[in-house]
Amino acid sequence: MFCCLKSCVNGFSLTPSVPIRVKENPIQLDTLHMGHEVVIVKGGQRACGSGCVLGNAPLVQNKAYFEVKLQQGGVWAVGLASRETDINKVHGGVDKESWCLNSDGTVRHDNVELYQLKAAPETQTDILVSTGSPQNHKNEDNIISVMPVEGDVIGLAYDHVELNFFLNGKNMEIPVRSVRGTVYPALYVDDGAILDVILDNFRYPPPNGFEKIMVEQSLL
Repeated sequence: MFCCLKSCVNGFSLTPSVPIRVKENPIQLDTLHMGHEVVIVKGGQRACGSGCVLGNAPLVQNKAYFEVKLQQGGVWAVGLASRETDINKVHGGVDKESWCLNSDGTVRHDNVELYQLKAAPETQTDILVSTGSPQNHKNEDNIISVMPVEGDVIGLAYDHVELNFFLNGKNMEIPVRSVRGTVYPALYVDDGAILDVILDNFRYPPPNGFEKIMVEQSLL
């Protein structure tokens, strides 16, 4: 656990002589809605430890976008969840309140596999396999999606109709259409995984019409 936390806080200092920089963006990971063993550092931008943490603002606008950088591998998941989800779980999408892409190659909701990324024989890529759920995108034989690895950036775009995942700016073609209710960014970590949420100054351009998560006036 110590080694994990050492990696998590790499580059983060508590030296009192360093001035505190006030972030302009009020949206960050929410220390009031995270698992008991989750650790949040880097001004609310990095998650490590074990469990789930939500963002502190819901996705209320028509087209919202954010990114997550896979800083260090392990067991992880990224997606959306309501505040009723079990934040002490280390896998996403295992209840009715979360919709997530997991490090084991599954996209899950309500503990149902909507998609499964499986390694193609004798190749370095992963083939996208539909599990037959009615809401799944119809996959053709030539649709291939690659699982994220350390250093990759996963983009998430939500328009209240579909949740789409992007890998380094490219649509992974695994749309999730079962998202309901008021949802928040959700990051899950375990087994040494470190995730950085990117809420502005994106690494890749958002899809057309999508913007960073906006804060409701009532929350300001």
